[in-house]
Amino acid sequence: MTEHLDHVGRIQQAWEKERPDLDVRPQGVIGRLHRLAGHLTEELTLVYRRYGLGEGEFDVLAALRRAGAPFERAPGELAAFTMVTTGAMTKRLDRLERDGLVARRPSSTDGRGRVVALTEAGRELIDRAFTDHMRNERRLLDQLSPEDADRLEAILTTWLAGFETPR
Repeated sequence: MTEHLDHVGRIQQAWEKERPDLDVRPQGVIGRLHRLAGHLTEELTLVYRRYGLGEGEFDVLAALRRAGAPFERAPGELAAFTMVTTGAMTKRLDRLERDGLVARRPSSTDGRGRVVALTEAGRELIDRAFTDHMRNERRLLDQLSPEDADRLEAILTTWLAGFETPR
């Protein structure tokens, strides 16, 4: 009987043959996570595109919406929340402002500062997009049993804590 291997399993098998001196088991986890991340990103961006958004624009609108009323943040805060450079943030904000989804204005508390706020159209759009996004994430996660999903979340939370400092 022929063993059916996935892409990563075939790569591991080839390396085991070529480099039996190395333990290639880490590739099984890291390689599959890497491939899965690509597939998940592809599935998630389908929803964003339905709303005329890229992943970055979705992130900005979501960060503003999560801020609560009046749904605004300083551009530097947005860059930190979405983990992009201020230059990349400026490009995203330019596009979102051009599309009428955000507005920029001087800060009322910092004379030199600026504030980015969701417009009514931006809030309506992100509310609809986020609802569909959560439906999509549920669909993707439902490929696992609830118990496996809970275990995976715990494992990933522990592993991620080794790379990121909790706030």
